[in-house]
Amino acid sequence: MREMMQDVQESSETVKSADRTLDLFELLARWGREMTHSDIAEALDIPKSSLTKLLKNLSVRDYIRFVPETKGYRLGDAILKLAQQSHQLRNLIACAEPVLRDITQQTQESCALNQLKGDQVEVVATVTSQQRLNSHLRLGDLAPLYAVSGGKVILAFLPDVMRDEYLRSVNFERFTDKTIATKDALLLELTDVKTRGIANSFEEYTPGIVGVGVPILSATGFPLGSLNLAVPAVRYNEALAAKAVSVLRTAADRVRKQYLQD
Repeated sequence: MREMMQDVQESSETVKSADRTLDLFELLARWGREMTHSDIAEALDIPKSSLTKLLKNLSVRDYIRFVPETKGYRLGDAILKLAQQSHQLRNLIACAEPVLRDITQQTQESCALNQLKGDQVEVVATVTSQQRLNSHLRLGDLAPLYAVSGGKVILAFLPDVMRDEYLRSVNFERFTDKTIATKDALLLELTDVKTRGIANSFEEYTPGIVGVGVPILSATGFPLGSLNLAVPAVRYNEALAAKAVSVLRTAADRVRKQYLQD
């Protein structure tokens, strides 16, 4: 019983801390200028000792910044970076959505826009083929970078330091008997992917599905995301493979140009 009461108390404190953090962000955003420690404590009705700890934690991670000239606090650069990343993602999706429709219209296959999320790849926009036999790529779907075409092509074009960090920590899971299972095999394939600018997944994540992926690169060559087709293996042949590569490359170039213009 004592342990249960302790868990409830800790949970309550955690929620209260989260609420205080969000209240602080909203207050500083509305106020539009620095606020002193006392002003914040009074406005949010937070004990000064608790506020001191909260401000210290947030300042270390640059979500809050202390301004010596005014002896006040304002939102830090980390908040702005999060907002910019969210805005960039929305812009990329907006640029890609009409292009995805064109991809599916030209190939009659399902396609998706993918982005890096931690050590996985996430589907952030998709169009499903109208053929009776198709692959459903659902918004929010996550997959290991090494197992799908849209993930491999992002991984291949990541800066060396990011790719090396991924390779040091990756744990391979076998989804099918064709899934890549070693670092050496993955490195060999990534070298080929970067050379060709195309990645494939031959039933490596989902049995019966072949993936074809291309990167969407920034002006500096960083992978903003990837476009991929998901094709039932029974329909995949040399003609479709060639068409998929041509359509996807043209589509990625369209998205990239539109995104950079915005």
